[in-house]
Order: sequence, then C-alpha cells, then structure tokens
Amino acid sequence: MWKFFARRTAMSLFALVGVVVLVFFMIHAIPGDPVDNLLGEQVQAADKEAFRRRLHLDEGLGAQFARYMENIGDGTLGRSYMDPSVTVSDRIGEVLPYTLQLAVCAMLFALLVAIPLGVIAALRHRTWVDTTAMMVAVTGVSLPAVWIGPLLIYLFTVKVPLLPPPGALAQDWRSLILPSITLGLALSAMLARMTRGQLVRVLSEDYIRTARAKGLSTFRVVVVHGLRNALIPVATVAGMQFGALLSGAVIVEKIYARPGLGTLLLRAITQRDYPVVQGTVLVVAALVVIVTQLTDALYAMIDPRLRGGGRT
Repeated sequence: MWKFFARRTAMSLFALVGVVVLVFFMIHAIPGDPVDNLLGEQVQAADKEAFRRRLHLDEGLGAQFARYMENIGDGTLGRSYMDPSVTVSDRIGEVLPYTLQLAVCAMLFALLVAIPLGVIAALRHRTWVDTTAMMVAVTGVSLPAVWIGPLLIYLFTVKVPLLPPPGALAQDWRSLILPSITLGLALSAMLARMTRGQLVRVLSEDYIRTARAKGLSTFRVVVVHGLRNALIPVATVAGMQFGALLSGAVIVEKIYARPGLGTLLLRAITQRDYPVVQGTVLVVAALVVIVTQLTDALYAMIDPRLRGGGRT
C-alpha cells in the first residue's frame, strides 16, 4: 500500500511541476503587453520602459522564470502588477475560503442527491423507478452551468424571491444554495448513474446472496455489505472530480458575482496580471494533488483489502 501511495505522490508532484512550467511559458507566449493594460497606450515610451523595468518584464524568460521559482519558494508567489504592495499569496488567501466553501457545498449536494437516487434505482432495477431516476440523471448531466445558473436565478430570485440575488453578501449562507446546486448538479447526475451501476453489480455477487440466505435484513444487506463495496469507485470519482468543481467554480462565481479563485483568475487574465494568474493556477493544481492523495487514503478506509496490501 505504501508503495502505491509513494508512486501516486511522485506522479502527482511531477504533474504539479509540469503545470508550473507550462503555465509560466504559455502565459508569456500570449500576445499582448501587461504594461499597455496598466498604463494605457497614450503613455510615453520612456515611462513604459521604466515601468517595465520595475516589474522585471525587461528581463529574459530565464531570469523571469528563476524569479518566479524564487517567489514560489518564499511563499509569496510574487506581487500583483495592479497592487505591488500586496503579495499574490495574500490575495489568494483572501478569496480561497469562498471557493473551497462553494466546492465543498457543491460536493455535499451532489452526494446527498446521487447516493439515494442511485440506491433507489438499483433496488428497483429495470422498473419505471429505475428508468425515471436515470432520466433525471441524464437530464442533470445535460444541463450546463451557464444555462442552469441564470434559470435558477430567474426562478428563485426574480419570479419567486426566496433566495438572495447574485452579488449578495457571501457571509449569508442562503447565497450558497443556488451556486452549490448549479455547480454540483452535473456531478450528482454522474455519481447517481455510477452508484446505480456499481450497486446493481455488487448485489448480484455470491456473498450478497449468502448474506440474504443468513436472514439478514434488507437494510443490512444493501447498506453494510453492498453499498460499502459499491461506493469504492464512486468515492474515487467524487474525489477526482473535486478538482473539476474548483475549475467549474470559475463560471459559477462569475454567474453569481461571488468572490473566489475563479473571479480572481478571470480578472487577472483580463488585466494580464501574470503573477496572479500563475499563482492562482498553481494553488488550484496543488489542491487537486492534495485531494488526489486524500482520495487514495480513502481507498484504504473503505476497502480493508488495501490496508492489507492487496493492491500494489
């Protein structure tokens, strides 16, 4: 088991280093000059050149990359072009809790919807209940956030004003309801279909028939013996999809005018604020790596065979 974790950790760290290098060189390859964005095109060339030197943009790519790695090493991630008095890590630290809060709530919504829906569909396999549940799941996968978000806003803040409108204070817990549904809907549909498929397969295994023959209750057979094994791949996908929730938050935060990494990243891209873009992407990639490692640890908690070294 430890060899498995060590191998996955090494692969994840290698991928993280690749993201760091790729983002740096890709963002510098994009046409455009951040100095023009900051000062405008009417400023004299001498002033632009002085400002470029202050931002170290007059240096070669090698020197800029070395400075970028130094900023990663000291934890500041550099300083924003828009406000050099603030480090990128401080700016990310201000908005990161909002994105994590949204992603966690979206994941909870997805699991609370997907697991019961999948279990019901599996227990009523090949009946109208199963068909209806899977139709609902397919519909959820088919609805993009850019469509379902404005629709929910129209229904629940305009037609029936039950929830706060976009731009409401992020401290109001009700402002999380619609963004969480918008972000977690597609994932809930995917997990529901997977839960249903895995549970149908597990319930046909010999040990399930043995458990039923011993006179165990349906609840114990399904939940203790069946669902626990069926949830192993579901937990895997849920963990891996947490990174997708973080990236999907870019769109959802824009729709609902919420603070977060997505809003910060979009603003930085528009302003060509290289340090903020690089730092934000690095943090998101690091979060994905951390969640991947936690998902691997979850394997061992769910499946005792992994604790015994059954998987290498």
